[in-house]
Amino acid sequence: MNAKKNRPILGISIGDINGIGLEVTLKALSDNRVFKSFTPVIYGHGKAVVYYRKQLSLESFNFSQIRSIDEVQYHKVNVINVTEDCPEILPGVETQEAGKFALASLQAAVEDLKNGKIHGLVTAPLNKNNINSEELRFIGHTEFITDAFGAKESLMTMISDDLRVGLITGHLPLAQVPTAITKEKIIQKTNIFLQSLSQDFGINKPKIAILGLNPHAGEDGLLGDEEENVIKPAIRELKDKNNLVFGPYPADGFFGMMHQTKFDGVLAMYHDQGLIPFKSLAFSTGVNFTAGLPMVRTSPDHGTAYNIAGKNLADEGSMRAALLLASDVISQHQQEEVEI
Repeated sequence: MNAKKNRPILGISIGDINGIGLEVTLKALSDNRVFKSFTPVIYGHGKAVVYYRKQLSLESFNFSQIRSIDEVQYHKVNVINVTEDCPEILPGVETQEAGKFALASLQAAVEDLKNGKIHGLVTAPLNKNNINSEELRFIGHTEFITDAFGAKESLMTMISDDLRVGLITGHLPLAQVPTAITKEKIIQKTNIFLQSLSQDFGINKPKIAILGLNPHAGEDGLLGDEEENVIKPAIRELKDKNNLVFGPYPADGFFGMMHQTKFDGVLAMYHDQGLIPFKSLAFSTGVNFTAGLPMVRTSPDHGTAYNIAGKNLADEGSMRAALLLASDVISQHQQEEVEI
């Protein structure tokens, strides 16, 4: 990959053009200081960018229209058309055309990522509803990209400054969570987290807290036996290999007592157990980071927000943080390569 002056190239998949994805992307990239350390490439369509530039009164926002990643213009915002025609833009409206366009954007960006044409990928929010079809079962970005890279497993991780929350199970119905949590899965996900904290964030001997599944972490079996039979044995095995892993902690008081500040990362058992406290603490600056992949992928921690789409009300803070985190992790990798 030819990165001019070590400036990483970040691909940005456009997400749902009727949501707030392109709005927060353009707002985040309007400040040239945001991408002083990377070159952004939006996989979408020039007409969509022009539409939102006008809608948001961002007259000073400029971009270079390129036909492929091989024509990338450094120090500029680049836009690649992933389809010949841009679908009709209807802010706040769910359409099948927008879903097909979001998928085309994601596929094009992932293809360039797999071919080593870009260093990392930032995914704008999309709508799973209008992407799913008889041909494709789309659970989420994390699962799609994990499968695209042939990885056995990855870890959905939420990042904001020194707060890092990983999920043992992700986009899974709550009723299926207890049976999905096994000793092997906990060990696998924890090892991914440990490696990511070390390699992606440069933390020496990371310290991880693992939450319980049941109220009060099972209360010695009174409120459930997963802690005694599954979680504690996994933690013991991880500790036997000299990992700094502790728990299981009762989830209800853990964040309220600010215990997360004592650890480099926290592993939650299921989606809402981790994301409710995380978004309560860091909604406008949170980033979704996929750990355990041979590439860098981040995303803002919010959805399409159809209710405010096209109204110039969306806060670009999370998208800005996603772009900067991707750039920082890539720089961390480059630094490690130099040291090796």
